[in-house]
Parts: sequence; structure tokens; C-alpha cells
Amino acid sequence: MDVHVFKTSDEAAKYAYELIEKGIREGQIRTLGLATGGTPLKLYACMRHAGLDVSNVTTVNLDEYVGLKDTDEHSYRYYMEKELFSHMNFKQSYLPDGTAEDLEEECARYERILKTHPVDLQVLGIGKNGHIGFNEPGTSFDSRTHIVELTESTREANRRFFEREEDVPDRALSMGIASIMDAKKIVLLAFGKSKAEAVRSMIKGPVDEACPASVLQMHPDVVVVADADAASLLEDAGKCHD
Repeated sequence: MDVHVFKTSDEAAKYAYELIEKGIREGQIRTLGLATGGTPLKLYACMRHAGLDVSNVTTVNLDEYVGLKDTDEHSYRYYMEKELFSHMNFKQSYLPDGTAEDLEEECARYERILKTHPVDLQVLGIGKNGHIGFNEPGTSFDSRTHIVELTESTREANRRFFEREEDVPDRALSMGIASIMDAKKIVLLAFGKSKAEAVRSMIKGPVDEACPASVLQMHPDVVVVADADAASLLEDAGKCHD
């Protein structure tokens, strides 16, 4: 893994943006994999303010909650429209459909989309428990897009986005770990002290399904972009940017 550590998340997000911008301008990124949640917000702010032409770029998202309509402000489709899609001219954008009648068939449909649009660069965050996408500890490294029962820790982490605890969905559709690993390049963002233990386990720990992100040690091209807090438990913190 190529680890880059910055003093602040603002600087880290700018660096991640520059990697993506270069790939798009040089025609190396035709399909861009996107994440949601709090971590990529500063990256998306950089993207939408840059005026980058993305008319040749297709996007695919990691996951979506089960049961939330596109128009629900808590859905990831709504999040993506607000933070990115309504500001940029992407060729087309795909997310799993969490309202599909047949969720197993929706997972299969999404895998077909991923085969048609192989991901050139995938943006990832990392959960406090080491999850990537909604792939919780114990998820098979061979998993493809699947239905996920969200753990209490993940639901608690997402609680801040909902008015009431009972409104937080308990299921989601998520690209599987094998689906994520198919990406040619992965850029993982990690900000804040709450992510420090997960970052250490991902980079220094054993490759084990107990920490889903540890599988990234097996990927040929992963760039970890972290702020100093998220990298605070790493003895060798990689390339530090002052």
C-alpha cells in the first residue's frame, strides 16, 4: 500500500482529488467508483468546484440502503445527487436499487453493470470496525454484490444522519469485497482518531475477514490518504506531507 499522511483532512482530500483529476484528464478513468458517508464530502466539494469535464466518465456506487426511495433525503442516491451528480456532467451513474422487489436479482443486475463498466478507480472510506462498503467483519473475501444486515456499530455510526434511531435502516445492498477488489486502482480515505485502529489493522494487521479492509494488502494498487489523526497508530506512517 502507498500511504500518504497529511496534517489535515482538507489537505488529504485535495490530494485525493488531484489523483482523480489526473486520471480523468489523461483518459485513464472511464469508470469511477464512489463512496458515501461523511468521509468523502471534502473530496466531492473539490470535485464539484473544479469544473472538471466528466462527460466520458461513468460512476458506480458502493452501496444503498434497502427500503429508501431515491427521493428520501437519507438515501445514498439523494446524497450523491446533492453532493456531486447535480453539479457535474457524468456520462451515467449507477447505484444499487434498494427498493427493488427482488433484492437477489438486483444484486445480480448490479454485478452485470460492474462487468460492463469495470472500475478504473474506486474511492473507499473505512469504518471503525474495518468495514469497506457495507461489508462487515466476517464477510467473505469472495463476496459479490449482496444483501447486508448492518451491525449495531455501523447503524450507530450512521445514526447522526437520521432524526430517530429507529429510522436507521438495518439492511443495505453493497458491492462485495471481491467486487471492490476488481477495481484497477483504489484510493482509500481515512480521517479522524476514531479511524486510527481500523487503519492500523488494515495496513499492519493480518489479512483476515475479521477486518475486511485488510484484504487491500492483497491488491496491487492501493493509495491510502489519511490525516494525521487517522494515521496516529502507525509507527511508520508512510509519506508524510507537511
